[in-house]
Amino acid sequence: MINEDFISKRVGIIGGGQLGKMMINEAAKMGIFTAILDPSEDCPASCLANEKIVASFDDKEALLELAKKVDVLTCEFEHISTEALRELEEKEYNVYPKSNSLKIIQNKYNQKKELQKYNIPLGDFIEIKKAHDIELAIEKFGYPAMLKSALGGYDGKGNSLIKTKEDISKAFTELKGDTMPLYLEKYIPYIKEISVLCCIGRDKEIAIYPVAENVHKDSILFETSVPAAISSIVEEKAKNIAREVCKIFDTAGILCIEMFLTEAGEVLVNEVAPRPHNSGHYTIEGCITSQFENHIRAIVGLPLGKTDLITPTVMRNILGEPGYSGETFVEGAYEALKVGGTYLHIYGKAETKPHRKMGHITAVGETVEQAKERALEASKFLKVISK
Repeated sequence: MINEDFISKRVGIIGGGQLGKMMINEAAKMGIFTAILDPSEDCPASCLANEKIVASFDDKEALLELAKKVDVLTCEFEHISTEALRELEEKEYNVYPKSNSLKIIQNKYNQKKELQKYNIPLGDFIEIKKAHDIELAIEKFGYPAMLKSALGGYDGKGNSLIKTKEDISKAFTELKGDTMPLYLEKYIPYIKEISVLCCIGRDKEIAIYPVAENVHKDSILFETSVPAAISSIVEEKAKNIAREVCKIFDTAGILCIEMFLTEAGEVLVNEVAPRPHNSGHYTIEGCITSQFENHIRAIVGLPLGKTDLITPTVMRNILGEPGYSGETFVEGAYEALKVGGTYLHIYGKAETKPHRKMGHITAVGETVEQAKERALEASKFLKVISK
């Protein structure tokens, strides 16, 4: 039975980056105590959390210390020791997502095998154990094909596009195929990348957000616009797929399902993330209840908030400028915020690096086109450099 007395709820977050920081913003509004665990003393969330533990994400003693301080644990990223989480569950601590589901999702090859088991639409893929396996797979799939690390990849890291036979050995070596688990995907000639955010309550209630349309540059999310420029048929298909994915994994909170839309109208799942997601940042200004508020509501056992879109919204990431590394300095905030309908989010990372996610800007408008124009205008001024 879910405890309705949430006022004394205490939430522990494994990870103190921008996602943790934005979760804490929403928890604080509801008077919920938060504690974080992060290896960095000055991580973005450190200035907001009620308590912090500075320790490695794999430090079992530190994770137990965190668990003892709170009523429920959650995480802001996937790459955590599932063995440590399982041990906490065995001690009857509440952890979301559950360790068994997180273990499947962490390994992207196993994730796809699990989705395949439940007939979720996917592109073709195959496990790779040696370089020769790639040649055999490409005989079946053809060029180009995408070689991926099963563990640890993000923002394009851990991916290698194979266009010719000469790329095979290089890609296998770059992704450390001798020691790391790899898999190969048949290249999907998609026309759009979309994502669907879902929130799952502890009572298994599911709330689904509007379909978002995403544009990536150099494998890093560049822009998200909502509503997506897709037909009502495709929208319903994407939401139905997302709903089925939610039933597979044992979790509470946000689940983001990234998908490809093909010219033939197919909607194919690319990846699943068991946490608030970059493509869901638009929900802070764009929806009745943000992904971060709903994530907190879900894990503490509160009813989920409405996910309706208030107005067309566009989000753009703010990345560290190429050629700059060191203490963070933000240029152009004054000019950017003079553009009507814009909102600035700076994450508070002490050090900038080229292409590191340092913040985002959101723009709203009467139409998606107007919101895009505002986001473009504001982003012209913004630069994150080093002092």
